[in-house]
Parts: sequence; C-alpha cells; structure tokens
Amino acid sequence: MLLSLVIAYLLVTIAIGLWAAKRVKNTADFAIAGRHLPLVMIITTTFATWFGSETVLGIPAKFVQGGLNGVVEDPFGAGTCLILVGLFFAARLYKMTLLTISDYYRERYGRLIEVVCSLIIILSYLGWVSAQVTALGLVFNLLSNEAISIPLGMVLGTASILAYTLFGGMWSVAVTDFIQMIILVVGLSIIAMFAADQAGGADKVIALASSKDLFNFLPEPSFDQVVLFTAAGITMMFGSIPQQDVFQRVMSAKNVKAATRGPVIGGICYILFAFVPMFLVTSALIIMPETAGTLIQDDPQKVIPTLVMQKMPFVMQVLFFGALMSALKSTASATLLAPSVTFVENIWRQFFPRQSDRQELWTMRVAVLVFSVCVCTYAIALQGTPIYDMVSSAYQVTLVGAFVPLTAGLYWKRATTQGAVFSIVLGILTWVLFMATPAGEAFPAQLAGFVAAIVGVVIGSLGPQALKNRHASHHHLVGVPEGVASTLKA
Repeated sequence: MLLSLVIAYLLVTIAIGLWAAKRVKNTADFAIAGRHLPLVMIITTTFATWFGSETVLGIPAKFVQGGLNGVVEDPFGAGTCLILVGLFFAARLYKMTLLTISDYYRERYGRLIEVVCSLIIILSYLGWVSAQVTALGLVFNLLSNEAISIPLGMVLGTASILAYTLFGGMWSVAVTDFIQMIILVVGLSIIAMFAADQAGGADKVIALASSKDLFNFLPEPSFDQVVLFTAAGITMMFGSIPQQDVFQRVMSAKNVKAATRGPVIGGICYILFAFVPMFLVTSALIIMPETAGTLIQDDPQKVIPTLVMQKMPFVMQVLFFGALMSALKSTASATLLAPSVTFVENIWRQFFPRQSDRQELWTMRVAVLVFSVCVCTYAIALQGTPIYDMVSSAYQVTLVGAFVPLTAGLYWKRATTQGAVFSIVLGILTWVLFMATPAGEAFPAQLAGFVAAIVGVVIGSLGPQALKNRHASHHHLVGVPEGVASTLKA
C-alpha cells in the first residue's frame, strides 16, 4: 500500500512537470525559465535543490557520529554558499544576461577557460546526482521489502525524474520544486512533532544530544583539527558557487531583487530546517535505542527510515516517504538539468555553432537523457559509498578548479586569462598530488588545491606584467653608461 502511494505521488509530480513543460518554447525557457520566476519561487527552488538525500539521510548519519562539528560542510557550508551567492555574485552575474555560468568564463577569459571550466563543472555533478539516485534506490528497496533491488530502484527513480525534466527543463523543475518543498516542510515538521512525543518531549531529545556533546561545533584548538574544519567548511561553501544549478536559479529570476534575495533567504531556511533530520535521528536513540545503536554502527543512513517504518503509524510513513521523495526528486531534477545545459551551450556549440534555437533545444533534451544514463550507471557502480561522502567529494574539483577564476574575474580587474590558466592548472595538480600521496593525510587536499589556485591566479596575472615592465625598463636604459644605469635603476 505504501509503495503504491509513493508511485502514485511520482505519477502526480510527473503530470505536473509535463503540464509546466507547455511553457517551454525555446532554449532560454528550458535553461532559465525565460527569466520569469518570482521571488517566492526562487526561494523554494534554491531550498529544494539543496535539501536532498544528504540532508535527510547523510547529515543525520554524520551528526549522530560526530555532532555539529561533523556536519560543518553540509548544512553550514552549503547554506552559507547560497547566502554568499545572493550577497556577492547574483547581482553582477544577473546583469550580464548569460545562459550558463560557463558563459561568464568565456566573456571574461576566452574559449579555452570556458571549455575547461565547463568540463570541471559537469564532472562535479556526477557525485551529487549519484547521491540522489542512490537514495531513490534505497527508498524503493525499503518500501518493497527488498523485492525491488537497490540498482533497479535507482533505474526507476532516474526514469521518474527524467520523465518531466526532459521536456520541461527549468520550468518543470521550478514548479515541481515549489510543490515538493511544501510537502517536504510540512511532512518532516509533523514527523518531528510525533517523534518528540514518542521520545517524551523535545526537551529530552535536546538533553540527550547535549549529554553526548553533539552540539559541539568548533574544532579542538590544534593545527590539525582547525585545518580539517576549515577544509570541510569551504568545500561546499565555495565549491558550490561556480555551479550551474545555483546560477540557473539566479538567472531564472524575474528581476535583480529576486535574484539576490532568493538565494539568501533559501540558504538561511536550508540551514535552519536541516536541524529537523538531526532532531529525528537523536529521537531514534530514545525511541529505539538498541536498533538505532546497531544501525549507527552498520549503516547510519537507515536510522530515520527504520524509525518511521517500525515505530510510526501508516499516515506518518506516507508523510515521511512523500517528504523524502520530494527532497530527492527536487535535487536530482535540478542536477540532471544543469550539466546537460552546460554541455550543449559551452562545449557542443564549439563544434556546431550554427544550430537553430529549436535544434539546440532538442540537443539539450538529448544531453539530459545521456547524462541521466551516465549518472545511473555511475551510481550503481559506486553502490555502498556513503551519500554524504559522494556529495562532499563532488565539490572539491570545482573548489580547486573553478571558484578562484570566477571570483578573481568579478572582483579583481587585473586578473588575466593566463592567471586563470595558472589557477586551474596549479589548483587541480596540487589537489590530485595531495589526494594521491601521503601528503593528503597531513594536510587536506582540497585546501592545498584552493591555496595553490589563489597563488596561481596572482602569479599568472601579475608575473607577465612585471616581466614586461622590467623588460621595458631595461630597454629604456640600453646605451646608458653602466654606472649611471645602476644609479637610475636604484
């Protein structure tokens, strides 16, 4: 019965997404909803995109093992990313009327940087979308009492999202996000109140978390711990900024006000509401201590679903899985669309520059289909990898490869194409070197790559100018007696 209701819910969302697809007439409608979304929809779609499998399943698993210090990357880093986008990036990018974030790299640095950063951004989505697909497979597996295998569940989940994303693009994603966010917030809020009642009151749940030091956020005052804390914090805080899904929400806004305020409000709401799954996993320690303790050791991602399935009435089960499916579908649909649009606009166009808008729209839909197949295959191959780890690792490559050129280009006039090249090469090479050697155990690879990227953009931008000035100075002094030239140089 529960599985039937979830399938019915999937069919309803598909129908709504296909209805919204009627508004798609061209590539701008497909990629950025024709820049028509009001503030309320920018808030809901940014919130819904961020609130995915890692928030409902991954964050609680990390929280119950390491407290707030263990989830600095997400939700704190991830939510802060949206706030930073709204405050420092949205207005500048919105006024440029671009279709993708990679269009900015082309305008600022040229074709080479556009293509390289596009590949970096597309690659980063594999881990994030795979996390959503993995969770969808887990849901189908749980609801069918393991009659549906996790890989088959992944295929079914991917197909359900593809059904409307393929045709409606950003319009379908935004409309379904709006509805799914309402279901998500209402569903999880009611379940949290029910769980608090079962645990003997919210105060007992909070007291238990406090007694286990789960509210400790700041690291131990040692170099190693502070460095690890900083690296975890900036991974999604900065690494998520040069992402097409974030950019799409900014560019889909109907005006600058919606583009700047939407991500800020969405980010604050995300951080606050991410505490609800953390509350649920802590209440499970009181409601079913033995089962929860065993699951925390074996597979902590299953604690909340098991709590709902074993200790809550049927209505609560419907609410929970409706909310979970909403979270997964909203995130997965956005993250299937973003890399596909980037590929067509910034890579495919290099080889087929004279396509009509209608041909390009068709190509974007094919790209969504192909990327969906790749992601589903990748998720099945990585089966067993923790969801939180899949998501966090996805953002390291954009942190070390794409964030610094974007920020330098917007805020530093002296940043050059050569500086961007140096930044990308040094950042990625340093990151890979630390990942592949014991150096990564002593110092986080993504932080080393991030620092190297900053050094790269400075040296690459200022180095040639310094050499040019030095050469000009030398040329000016040619023919001057050596003693006099030395005096002039001094």
